[in-house]
Amino acid sequence: MTRFLILYRSEAALGDGPSVSEMFANTPPEQLAAGMAAWTAWQEKSGNAVVDLGAPLDKSTVVSEGASSPIKSSITGYTILQAASLDEAVALMKDHPHFYRPGASVEILECVAIPGM
Repeated sequence: MTRFLILYRSEAALGDGPSVSEMFANTPPEQLAAGMAAWTAWQEKSGNAVVDLGAPLDKSTVVSEGASSPIKSSITGYTILQAASLDEAVALMKDHPHFYRPGASVEILECVAIPGM
């Protein structure tokens, strides 16, 4: 089985709207619970393919040649899956609750084993 890094993207994160942390803080508890129930249902349907459900991501900083500066990123979370192929990983993401958000997408990256490690 191959591992795949799933990056959740939201174009809304690039705008002037609330950060992910602010969004969670300002969302009614029953709405948060409904969202988590949808994610839990997806995780259960995916079974052992979900290696790490991951987490939401918020503040972002880019580091280059020793300097760092905050940036806005469309990446709002991650998950690690295992699947036999990229096509299987894509199929696992079908009907994922992340897609209920306007402007939402995912990026799927294959994790490559480093020889000798």
